[in-house]
Amino acid sequence: MNWDGLEAFVAVIGLALLTVLTRSFFMIPERELPLPDWLKRGLKYAPLAALTAVIAPEILMSHGALIATLKDARLPAVLCAVAYYFWRRGILGTIVVGMLVYLPLHIGWGW
Repeated sequence: MNWDGLEAFVAVIGLALLTVLTRSFFMIPERELPLPDWLKRGLKYAPLAALTAVIAPEILMSHGALIATLKDARLPAVLCAVAYYFWRRGILGTIVVGMLVYLPLHIGWGW
């Protein structure tokens, strides 16, 4: 009997159940859970911290090390995207401007 398929199936089902349980933990109680004020204030910054933790290494690192040259297409793309965001405050435009700068530099010039 092939146990590899069964083992993978059980692992997927177990992880799915664990995910549903942990994600719905805060929706199960009928009343709001009491949280200290310092924790409520800190949780406001959690999404920004998580986004920064994901994006910063992609911008500043290459192959597990900090980029060593300014000839990297990501740097001018990030600068232009940030400038656009502070000018117009639009997320879609920020993405478009960043990609319009990044793609020609990366694909066209090989940066």
